[in-house]
Amino acid sequence: MSFETLGLRAELLRAVSEKGYTTPSPIQQQAIPSVLAGKDLMGGAQTGTGKTAGFTLPLLHNLMSSGKNQKGRAIRALVLTPTRELAAQVGESVEMYGKYLPLRSTVIFGGVSINPQIKKLKNGIDILVATPGRLLDHVNQKTLDLSQLEILVLDEADRMLDMGFIHDIRKVLALVPKKKQTLLFSATFSNDIKKLANGLLNNPTLIEVARVNAATETVTQVIHPVDKGRKRELLSFLIGSNNWQQVLVFNRTKHGANRLAEQLTTDGINSAAIHGNKSQSARTKALADFKAGKIRVLVATDIAARGIDIDQLPHVVNYELPNVAEDYVHRIGRTGRAGNEGEAMSLVCVDELKLLKDIERLINFDIPQVIIDGYTPDPSIKAEPIQNGRGGQQRGRRPSGKKQNPGGNQNKKRNQQRRKPQAA
Repeated sequence: MSFETLGLRAELLRAVSEKGYTTPSPIQQQAIPSVLAGKDLMGGAQTGTGKTAGFTLPLLHNLMSSGKNQKGRAIRALVLTPTRELAAQVGESVEMYGKYLPLRSTVIFGGVSINPQIKKLKNGIDILVATPGRLLDHVNQKTLDLSQLEILVLDEADRMLDMGFIHDIRKVLALVPKKKQTLLFSATFSNDIKKLANGLLNNPTLIEVARVNAATETVTQVIHPVDKGRKRELLSFLIGSNNWQQVLVFNRTKHGANRLAEQLTTDGINSAAIHGNKSQSARTKALADFKAGKIRVLVATDIAARGIDIDQLPHVVNYELPNVAEDYVHRIGRTGRAGNEGEAMSLVCVDELKLLKDIERLINFDIPQVIIDGYTPDPSIKAEPIQNGRGGQQRGRRPSGKKQNPGGNQNKKRNQQRRKPQAA
């Protein structure tokens, strides 16, 4: 199947061709015809499957075909994403595929000045890509109008719920017309996602392009057992001895990410950290430098790494295993993209053995373990509780267990005093 057979406008096919794409991915083959037909859609897809183009291309086509004229500041299509990086990525796709169409788009998120965003919105926008918190900031300032919305997209809905955005999403839904086309994408279909979809979608087409929580088959996975106090030393050894030039490293906490990036740089390995406490300009620069090869290692927290889209990223390292097993799948999905092979390794100490067991249960796969010469773990070291980054103990969540309330009492605080929900 080629893109020409999907029924897209010539302007869109031209933009796709210029990017060098000839054959749509499985989710594009299934999603594009359904969206073109005006149907609601519930898509099960992880990042790296081509889902962004799967909704962006038909969204642009439908807006051109509807023939409706924009009224003042009314937005015609809204894409909600959980993080700034993912919003920027989707915004780039809209601009790239819509370059030959007379449609206007912009991206809004927190962490940057709101005034330039207000100016763009006043000039009139057809397609808006936004994070929930900043979108509601604009709603409160009456700088945008959602009453004429034709298409609503919720991208990575599972992550938005995990980040505590459900109340913000409900506020947004109250502002948009009931009669519209709605597209919901999620890497997992939890009970909360199904509940949200049932109240939002109208007889949707269901598309799943991969097994839920299945680790990508193009990624080679390995565990390197090591004592916690020697992880940094082992990481530097692996990077140096293998001459890795581009490595994405995951850390559980912002402070830990900063410290590791500084330590690696001291070791002679140019590194940078990316997380929610960094300014947006610093995050953008770090990611750009990483893509350009100016830095070898990007140390990231889970939420900050959402939206990092590098087709040929060769190496992902879990310096610390995630507390939530599903995040392991999201992490290793940063490599092995677009048909390329990737390598994901995890440096696992005795404290993390339960987290490892949860991950292996989730992906139904026993990850091979390889001990690096000179780094054999000390069997006399006993496991200690894992800290959650705020001085408290954090325990791994079993995939089959009851879903924890993401944020707990912090959600109450979030409703009382808005914090920046995109922070990782």
